[in-house]
Amino acid sequence: MIDGVSASKVFLPQSVTQPHTVFEYLCAHFKHILMEEWQQRFEDQLILDMQGHALTANSIYQANTHIYYYRFLAHEIHVPFHEKIIFENDDLLVVDKPHFLTMTPTGQYVQETLLVRLKKTTHNADLTPIHRLDRETAGVVLFSKRPETRGIYQQMFADRLVEKTYHAIAAFRADLTFPQSVHLRMEKGEPFYTMQVVAGEHNSHTKIEILEHNQYWAKYCLKPLTGKQHQLRVHLNYLKIPIKNDPFYPIVTHKPEHDFSQPLQLLAKEISFKDPISLQQMHFCSNLAITL
Repeated sequence: MIDGVSASKVFLPQSVTQPHTVFEYLCAHFKHILMEEWQQRFEDQLILDMQGHALTANSIYQANTHIYYYRFLAHEIHVPFHEKIIFENDDLLVVDKPHFLTMTPTGQYVQETLLVRLKKTTHNADLTPIHRLDRETAGVVLFSKRPETRGIYQQMFADRLVEKTYHAIAAFRADLTFPQSVHLRMEKGEPFYTMQVVAGEHNSHTKIEILEHNQYWAKYCLKPLTGKQHQLRVHLNYLKIPIKNDPFYPIVTHKPEHDFSQPLQLLAKEISFKDPISLQQMHFCSNLAITL
């Protein structure tokens, strides 16, 4: 781990048209990355062999071995909000994630991600998210601290043994009756990073009730019983009450990456479960709040 970033592992396969150097292979295999960027990573000693020794742009390609590389961005937009650790024990780290902070390195974010920030803070290279929140969503999220117990907690989510409660601000409609349950079939939409409602057997289920409202807006309590991507955002949009400041639903809008002025009004407020190791009932609540 370097500056909170863990290395990516790449296998070098045996092939008929085998490249002469590791540099040649990386340029050909990762066509979306400029040759100059690979050259810079070699110069910065960010590409290593299986023993952890730095490779150079002239290092010979050795089939059926692995190499490791680190990813850094020359220019990265700073996210001016801070995460907060609200609980930890030997196995778990529970964190309050702010709006606009991506969970893990992807695209144009590496250092400005929750995982890398936490790895730098805790000096724990094994830290791994057990579940995920959208970049736009704030609130409680769990991380595994040890590979030995990670699968146990991941299975807990897979088996739907975790109760999650969200708060959202969306339009108030007097003609809608709450509480109610929404059952829909969701599939990948267009653009590819969105979801859409389609005909067929439902694969997503959310319980919704109103906590308070005024003439225009309401604060909703959402309890998802399934975990589809963008589920809460799609379900409220289906009811024609899209979440306030949602950049995807009902219409995809692209804001400048440095615009942090209108956070999505969706908060992962609470999470509860029976710890599969200690067998104790666990309950965590975000210190953040969204208001009408």
